[in-house]
Amino acid sequence: MDIASLLGMILCLVLVLYGMINGAGGLGGLLYFVDVPSIFITFGGAFSATLMSVSLPNFIGGVKSMGLIFKPVNVNVPEMITKIIELSNVARKEGLLSLEEAAGNLEDEFMKKGIMLIVDGTDPELVRGILDTEMSSIDERHKLRSGFWDTLGAMGPAWGMIGTLVGLVIMLYNMSDPTTLGPKMGVALITTFYGSMLANWICAPTSNKLQANNTIEMQAKEIMIEGLLSIQAGENPRVIEEKLKSFLSPKDRTTSADEGGGGEG
Repeated sequence: MDIASLLGMILCLVLVLYGMINGAGGLGGLLYFVDVPSIFITFGGAFSATLMSVSLPNFIGGVKSMGLIFKPVNVNVPEMITKIIELSNVARKEGLLSLEEAAGNLEDEFMKKGIMLIVDGTDPELVRGILDTEMSSIDERHKLRSGFWDTLGAMGPAWGMIGTLVGLVIMLYNMSDPTTLGPKMGVALITTFYGSMLANWICAPTSNKLQANNTIEMQAKEIMIEGLLSIQAGENPRVIEEKLKSFLSPKDRTTSADEGGGGEG
């Protein structure tokens, strides 16, 4: 589990609750922040308007994608580079056709597909084109999920303001009793609070995390493409290693190849 997402979500809620309880003078003050009609207007309006903006399958997929922020990205780039160097050594010693057997032990379908294209003798430009197209398709699907949360995050405050306007209209029509103005104003403003919480506690962090995870995955696939094409071109494994490690920050550039696995064969 990605502890950062879970910890951040819990801390946000705890700190807001502390401020509410402390400001209201006790747990009973939490009731000031509960208003069922406001919940329906803000959350119902935001989700319904978002549903209007996307297809039903994308809406369902978007909601489900929130679970992805609690899962760590299963990408170990240094380890992946080490595997590519191992494959380059196999190809250098035994030829490209020998990679077919090695591909059977790979768990990453993207890398496996690239290797099989190379084994089949596909032109390097066509290999790059096929893998780039698949990578772009994955990127678009990921952006569709993060875009769902961007849309919902924009709708939350907007529908919170609509709820506030509804509350203000009701309050103005009932100004004959001055003692009710304060409570009615509080109810009017609570929808803005709900909308802001939806946008800044849930939607924006979820979208940001999905985009960050996507960036990590896209970088890994770029490294795979460069590595596989270098193997196909017959480049020296040490040169391939240095080329791929240039994608990494200096502190991440130590791979097992540095410990003896990156020989020239």
